[in-house]
Amino acid sequence: MGQKGTDRQIDNIEFAVADIARSKVFYGAAFGWTFTDYGPQYCEFTDGRLTGGLTTGTPKPGGPLIILYADDLTETQARLEAQGARIVVETFAFPGGKRFHFQDPDGYELAVWSDK
Repeated sequence: MGQKGTDRQIDNIEFAVADIARSKVFYGAAFGWTFTDYGPQYCEFTDGRLTGGLTTGTPKPGGPLIILYADDLTETQARLEAQGARIVVETFAFPGGKRFHFQDPDGYELAVWSDK
């Protein structure tokens, strides 16, 4: 969050996590995110388009649903499950694509969708 954002657009997402190192392994392996550490209690992540943060604290599952895009939904689900994600909503179709929901190691529910 070191750069000025764009008015009225999502600029950052922050997760309170129990273990920053574990979260870095999880999101790095599942989605290829990269990380910049800013001390033991905060780490910035980027997916190449959006940045956010991992901060130590009590995980707060819930809140807004973050939806990620994947070219290959099946392969992405397999990668997530290999990292210990729990699928909480099986893949379903909707107009324009399909998606599934998963929980990360701290209990956050996220979704992944594809137009394929």
